[in-house]
Amino acid sequence: MTEREYNECVNQYADNVYRFIYKNLRHEEDARDVVQSAFEKMWRNRDEVDNQKSKSYLFTVAYHQMIDHIRKVKRIQLRDEFNAELRVENKESNDLKKVLNEALNRLNETQRSLVMLKDYEGYSYEEIGQIMNLNPSQVKVYLHRARLQLKEYLVKLENVI
Repeated sequence: MTEREYNECVNQYADNVYRFIYKNLRHEEDARDVVQSAFEKMWRNRDEVDNQKSKSYLFTVAYHQMIDHIRKVKRIQLRDEFNAELRVENKESNDLKKVLNEALNRLNETQRSLVMLKDYEGYSYEEIGQIMNLNPSQVKVYLHRARLQLKEYLVKLENVI
């Protein structure tokens, strides 16, 4: 492809390629960038491009440039969304910890100790009974009551929001 043939190709197909890319991307500046990079690639490879196939070559290159652009934009958006979600999760977990601590503070000392030993530390009923000088049946009953109190507090709408 000669320089004159390249210029004719630009004049003849630039609007069509731009319209094709713009309809897919729906963003004027991005469409211009993609079309420009397609024409740039065609210019660099003009020695290998047959003038008779210049239209299909140009549209193929523009299409692939557009796909690359879309992938790049998606990666950036996903990374930003992921970071935003991470920040929100951290904030929510801090609020959740606060609500959970408030719920635990509402329990009496025995109930709070039972919940901490069983659910946080993972002790068995027998081990908790030895630590707190209770029999395993008492541990189960007191722990059940403590969990019910926690549940009542935690499911209230004003504590969840």
